[in-house]
Amino acid sequence: MQPAPRTRRAPQNTQHTYSLDRRIHDVKTYPVQSPQGATILIYGHENGITVVWRGGRRLKPPKQSVNDKRNGAHSGDAVMIIDSDDEEPTPDAFVDKPEFQDSPTAGAAVPEIIQTLDLALGTAVLHVAVLPMPASAAEDAAWNGAGILRNKIVFAVTCATTDVYVVTVPLTPPSHESKARPELRKSLLAGNAGTGVWGETLTLLTGQSRPSGGLALTLVKQKPASRSRSLERAPSQAAPVTRAIVAAHSREASGILRLWDVTLDAKPGAINRVEPFQTEYLPAPLTSLTFNPTHITQLLAITSSQAARIYDYATAALPSDDASEGPFPTQGSWLLSLYAPFARGPSMSTARKPIVSAEWIAQGRAVLALLADGQWGIWDIDGASPSAGGSGGLFSKANAGLRGSGITTFSVSGQLEGTSPLRNPGTQKTPAAPGSAGEFVPMTPHSRRDAIVSAVTSGSERLATVRGGVTVARLTPQGTDPGDESAILWLGGTDPIVSVIPVISRFWDSQLRRAVGGGVNLWSGAQPTRMLRLTDLGAGLLGERCTGAAAIPKCSGTPNTNNSSSTAREGSGPSHAEGLPVEVLLQGESRLVVVHESEDTGSLTNRLLGARKKQRADLGPTRAILAYPPPERPNSTNVSFNLSIAPRQPSQTGGLFRPRPRPSVKGSFDQSMSMDVLPSTELPDETQSAPSSQQGLMFINDLNYAADQPDDEFEVEGRDIEQELMDIMDIDRELEQLEHEREKGTKRVFFEGD
Repeated sequence: MQPAPRTRRAPQNTQHTYSLDRRIHDVKTYPVQSPQGATILIYGHENGITVVWRGGRRLKPPKQSVNDKRNGAHSGDAVMIIDSDDEEPTPDAFVDKPEFQDSPTAGAAVPEIIQTLDLALGTAVLHVAVLPMPASAAEDAAWNGAGILRNKIVFAVTCATTDVYVVTVPLTPPSHESKARPELRKSLLAGNAGTGVWGETLTLLTGQSRPSGGLALTLVKQKPASRSRSLERAPSQAAPVTRAIVAAHSREASGILRLWDVTLDAKPGAINRVEPFQTEYLPAPLTSLTFNPTHITQLLAITSSQAARIYDYATAALPSDDASEGPFPTQGSWLLSLYAPFARGPSMSTARKPIVSAEWIAQGRAVLALLADGQWGIWDIDGASPSAGGSGGLFSKANAGLRGSGITTFSVSGQLEGTSPLRNPGTQKTPAAPGSAGEFVPMTPHSRRDAIVSAVTSGSERLATVRGGVTVARLTPQGTDPGDESAILWLGGTDPIVSVIPVISRFWDSQLRRAVGGGVNLWSGAQPTRMLRLTDLGAGLLGERCTGAAAIPKCSGTPNTNNSSSTAREGSGPSHAEGLPVEVLLQGESRLVVVHESEDTGSLTNRLLGARKKQRADLGPTRAILAYPPPERPNSTNVSFNLSIAPRQPSQTGGLFRPRPRPSVKGSFDQSMSMDVLPSTELPDETQSAPSSQQGLMFINDLNYAADQPDDEFEVEGRDIEQELMDIMDIDRELEQLEHEREKGTKRVFFEGD
């Protein structure tokens, strides 16, 4: 039985919590979907790895056989499957052929988990790395010319020991029959990673003496073979093997960076060993690594207290003295350093703000960074800014030999909402000692030393303990468009701060316009151009600390039964129509929380009014205050509105000024009166004597009556507030047009007094 989420609704979002029976160390979203349209999640825990297939078409129920009797099934329900072959197949010859239902999962508020696969390694997995490629369907997965991505999941992990593994798993989820094989029940270790029973392969990366603090993974771009060589190739010669580059850092000495060149041709059941081809000794330990999605030889290495630097393992540091025998040099080059602003502190402080995390954006041409005090900024490296106009950057052809440069200025910068205490730590006063009650304490050498320490630690030293991260999701490209990107910025703790940038390019453009005094049009486009903060996250985490965040790109559909590539392209792209293009996956200590927008936050109008958006067909008759008669929308050219306060004729029913019975002031309220009639600006009865000058203000008599009426929640939920708002806007537009025409055809004459 697959785990079911526990749903909690917050005013802004809906949270689905998966409570697990193990401690989670890292979670990643795999960029390639499975053939049946499922999103793949990989998380490392205290005993190994778990691969989760979420959404898409369900697996068909398992077929019962005589072996089910051992599992507790009733003998009357057992069905014997007779194989036509005389020879009984061995367990090693088992071939998994999962079957799926014809239609994808529908009707559920959240995609359900189709299948899970546990790969035990006998130790805790601390970090998981996936390929930095855009989201795509299985049929379109050919990043860097690697055909293995169409049927294999490729990722890397680091363990609590010194082991680093490159793992490949079939992209299709295993069937129920595969997980219920009798040979898996003979031993507790029969299904461990490396045995090959799941079709997985393991490659051990050696050379480290301490556990890795992080790693990154990319693929070597396949070079197309020349025509002459292809003609000379023998027919039996195999195609080029896909190769992966893995980079990992550890705290050996003052910090070491190692890179491995791994061929993805390992056979299931055999563990290969690979030695590093580059070892870089660092002046300080790194905190994170990320490969460039476009320039695959560039690596973004972050030292929190110093800077973010770009390392190119394919560019030799000393080309003349390089004696490498492999495809890559024995020593790479450091190309560029990205420095953060200085932190607030004492007058003589020269410490920079710690860099919590940084990620490549704009297809590897810029870097989005998050600092420890909640400040975010974008370093424009290669002229990716919308205001650059396509001009070349530091990595253009004119500056191809750039090495050792530095950037200290952000293209755009801002502050995360809710991080003002981190930005101004001096405003947080430390509590007085017990019994002091604010009394004067004489200065002593001991208290003077404490005052100096508190003044120093109020700067960057206090920010060094802040934990957070930046996650960039590369959405599915649309045609020739390279695709949009979404970003998640978070600062962890018991009350985490999580903000989402729906589309980075639009957000960057709006920030530049705002800096030069241009306005931001909130009504243009379905995607907002500002950063959105997720609130009430404690409801899903249930008191646990937020230790990580990932992005799950939304998909508009799933492939059908024929698994054609055209259908997959139509149904596997991200939903850009409305709402956020990604779901946020929060990582707790033992929980995974999927956060997505509620139905009432899909558009700006509904978000401002706080009303739930429903389909027009599901609503009853509108109860909005409409002018009589209602405007004709489809083919009407001349729209007229009767806004007179004169009473209507008895033959004309409905509208705003229809008569209704009024309750007696002295008597009780008549329960038989129709509740469908809302308090309105009606006229008094003609028999009632009232001055003609007060007829337009008689609706004031109904205010007390309207205030005493109980709230009808069903009536409020049934109203389409957005449609009512559009009606009012149409009325205002017609009134402005009438006023404009009246001013054009009428001359105003003013007479001055004597």
